[in-house]
Amino acid sequence: MGIIKVTNIQVYAYHGCLVEEGKIGSDYRVDVEVKANLQPSAASDQLKDTVDYVQINRIVKEEMAIRSKLLEHVAKRIIDRILEEIAIADQATVEVSKINPPIGGNVEQVTIQMTLAR
Repeated sequence: MGIIKVTNIQVYAYHGCLVEEGKIGSDYRVDVEVKANLQPSAASDQLKDTVDYVQINRIVKEEMAIRSKLLEHVAKRIIDRILEEIAIADQATVEVSKINPPIGGNVEQVTIQMTLAR
């Protein structure tokens, strides 16, 4: 078993329950961790045998572009796509962070973390 991590994917998106959030948007950070058997790719040195982090980045950007009220909803969509599209992925963990959330205080970010295994 091995782990591929793609960290600090920076995205501007329009998630949130407030009407203003859908209009003005916010900065987000997404971190992805995928557990998979990396022994075949370690032996073959072939991209087809591993978790393609370019594909992970694309999935994150596409799903973050679809507005959701809750970060949990967008994280679940990202995880579902990873497990659907990357055959060797056994487990995926996604963290979605809203930078400087509008919650009436000096808060750097709020983060949700979700993990799903096959």
